[in-house]
Formats: sequence, C-alpha cells, structure tokens
Amino acid sequence: MLGKPIRSENPAQYLAALCEEEVNQRYSRRIAGYFKESKLPVGKTLSAFDFSQLPGIEAGRLSMLAADPGWVKRSENVLFFGPSGTGKTHLASASCNGLIEQGVRVRYYQATALVQEMQRARNELQLEKLFGKLDRYSVLILDDIGYVRKSEAETHVLFELIAHRYETGSMVITANHPFSNWDQIFSDSIMTVAAIDRLVHHATIIEIQAESFRKKQAMSQNCETSA
Repeated sequence: MLGKPIRSENPAQYLAALCEEEVNQRYSRRIAGYFKESKLPVGKTLSAFDFSQLPGIEAGRLSMLAADPGWVKRSENVLFFGPSGTGKTHLASASCNGLIEQGVRVRYYQATALVQEMQRARNELQLEKLFGKLDRYSVLILDDIGYVRKSEAETHVLFELIAHRYETGSMVITANHPFSNWDQIFSDSIMTVAAIDRLVHHATIIEIQAESFRKKQAMSQNCETSA
C-alpha cells in the first residue's frame, strides 16, 4: 500500500514519483526482511556501545566496517578476539547491522549451534545442500567459536565450512582464545594451521584487551551493596 498521495500537475512527473515511491517501499520491505532473517541479537548497535570501556578500540574503525561493504564484496573476514564479556558479540553484530541497511544479507549463528546443524546435515548426506543455503548470505557470523567441542566430527565440519567460504563469502568470528590456543578447538595441528591460514589471508583482526564488563558491573554492585 502506498504512502501519502503524491500531487503533480504533470502526469509524467506524477507517474515517475509514484514509481519512485513504490521502489523505495519495496527496498524498505526487503531490508526489513534481511533484518528478520539475520537473527542478530536485538539492540546491538554501535551507537549503543560504550567505547570508553575499550580505550584500545577505535570506534571509527568499527564504523568503517559497518558503513563500507567493500570488504564483503572482496570476501574478506573480520575476527574479534578477547576475554568473555568484553563486547565481542555486540561489536560483531553492530558491524553487520550497518551492512544490512545497505542491502547485504547476513546470518548470525552461535558457533556450536551451527556446527550441530552441519553435523546433522552431514549424517543425512545434506551438507552440500546446507552450504548452498548458507551461500545466500554474504556474511556469516560465528559467535563464540571457542565453545565448539574438540571432537573430530565437530571440528571437521567447521573446517569444511571455513574452507568452503574461503575467498567466496565473508565470515565474522568471535573467539575467547587467541590463535596460539586454537589447538583447543581443532582436533589436530594440521587442521588448525589450515583453518587459521584461510581465515587470516584476507582479514581484519580486532583484539580486545579488557576486563569483562559483566564482572566489573557485578563487582560495582557488590561494592554498592556493602557500602
């Protein structure tokens, strides 16, 4: 349904304005659909993030990732490293929120949930079909990759996904563990090196060095209660 009436004495101008409004409304509906299908956590925007808690992280750098989809067109990755509770999920989600507004399709997953879904697909001989569905999204977010269990079945499908997306689709990954500890994720060192090599070949790496926000908040509340 169209918005408020468009008035024009010139029929050609009226028709052009009518078409422009219809195009704008279709675009708005498409973007709304992209936000819904993304499954991004609600409220995770850059404007809602307190960058004063992370003095080593430049807000402008994150804003650029959100505003410029060039890195997505080049199938580059973004990797967030840092302790639990330091805002990695928020920053990863916020960066992709900005991309969706520009028409980029994004899908958010807890890494463990996606690995389990891939395992089921593999058992049913449907893994390639699932990869095809994931290929619809220009960006895949894998949140908390460090919680994937170090088992051959889980790490193998995770590696297959990384290899499948290499230079064909972007990934945004959050991890508590630095690369030096990724042997805790993959079942053997050769697979670990191969996975890291593919992820970092075209990547922006953001390292967060801070104390958990949740821990600091809890400590602050305890101090207030004790006072």
